[in-house]
Amino acid sequence: MITTVLAFLLTLAVLIVVHEYGHYRVAVACGVKVLRFSVGFGRVVWRRQKSPEHTEFVLSALPLGGYVRMLDEREGPVAPGQLGQAFNRKPLRQRAAIVAAGPLANLLLAALLYAGSHWIGVDEPKAVLGAPASGSLAERAGMRSGDWVRAWQDDSGEWVELRSLNDLRWQLTQRMLRGEPLQLLVSDAAGRGSRQVRLGLDELGAQEPDAALMKRIGLGAAYSEPVMGEVKPGGPAAAAGLRQGDRVLAVDGVPVEDAQTLRERIRAAVRHGQGQGQGQAMAWRLLRDGQELTLTVTPRVVQDSAAGGEIGGARAIGRVDAFIGAPAAMVKVQLGPLDGLRQGAVRTWEVSVLTVRMLGRMLIGEASLRNLSGPLTIADVAGQSAQQGLAYYLGFLALVSVSLGVLNLLPLPMLDGGHLMYYLFEGLTGRPVSDAWLARLQRGGIAVLLMMMSVALFNDVARLLGLH
Repeated sequence: MITTVLAFLLTLAVLIVVHEYGHYRVAVACGVKVLRFSVGFGRVVWRRQKSPEHTEFVLSALPLGGYVRMLDEREGPVAPGQLGQAFNRKPLRQRAAIVAAGPLANLLLAALLYAGSHWIGVDEPKAVLGAPASGSLAERAGMRSGDWVRAWQDDSGEWVELRSLNDLRWQLTQRMLRGEPLQLLVSDAAGRGSRQVRLGLDELGAQEPDAALMKRIGLGAAYSEPVMGEVKPGGPAAAAGLRQGDRVLAVDGVPVEDAQTLRERIRAAVRHGQGQGQGQAMAWRLLRDGQELTLTVTPRVVQDSAAGGEIGGARAIGRVDAFIGAPAAMVKVQLGPLDGLRQGAVRTWEVSVLTVRMLGRMLIGEASLRNLSGPLTIADVAGQSAQQGLAYYLGFLALVSVSLGVLNLLPLPMLDGGHLMYYLFEGLTGRPVSDAWLARLQRGGIAVLLMMMSVALFNDVARLLGLH
């Protein structure tokens, strides 16, 4: 809990300070007098100011944002000798640069954070795949358990190396949203042989990459050998005589390719009838200490609400109360200084485009509003990433920084993007937006922002309660 709170506060502090510093630094460079630089809103809890002529730096009680207050005739009288330092007296290009500097600072920070994460390096699952789901795109394309996806083909026809399974999932997500096929270069787990596989994502159309769609595609978890892990005392696995380290070769005469296949066979081993169903006995052929033997395993039945079903919104599935599967093969993804910077810039651009596309799809109803997250989810993920290590936390911080930068560039009143739209109007017409229209747009912008915040907070609570 303490780690989560501290990670969340650090996340807010870094993102707010960088955003507002972008406004502040460009304002000073343009000769605008900055009256106050505030982190947070409400009651001031800390203040520092060299002299009345210098900027006042403050820390306020509500740390959910910040602001830079500049000398401006629209907000109060300005002494004749300071008119040249007033924001509203500056040329249009300088005012636009000052406003745009905040979100651009967040995007620049994201690129540096992604680069830092790549410099440190993270351990990620190797792109060796488990068995594809039955009837999925991957199965129809000829993907098999143990396939190692080595590269993907970009728009120019060049093959780009895949560093990990996470890298594959990222490319998959982008192609899904664009409704385009993905061409892959595949070998076996040992790197022998090479073949091209075309995933026909264009057959699905541009859809939201949710769990159901991912199942239709069929590229799931990393390959894991069908080896028994810890066996819970008193459970069906222990009762059948299974031991940790047993390698399962076949179930009911059908070869078992990987741990995911074995888990699915266990879940499906339920004889449905009256009540909650009954576990169905299975003949497991396994290898133990170099010798083959056959054991009869009968799963117990539980109701899984996450799976969906007929009885009370749940479905009866089998469990054997044992950990199944050897740890997946891992690779350390680490880049040098120049490659890290380049990849940081590329990832920032890709995430920015993906964020805009998802917001657009939510706006027209093609993507669920459940994708909006608020402070509770951010705090939870911040704590989890901080516990995983510095590289993971930097990657998370970069993701939130991109989101903040893109959100602030949206053409909504009250946001930086809204002010840039005012300046675009002024540049095209030669006159500023009228005060009456400004007031109307501000009210509309507040309503939209409050609605977005309410939806995000609702999603946070729903996730905590297990409703999403």
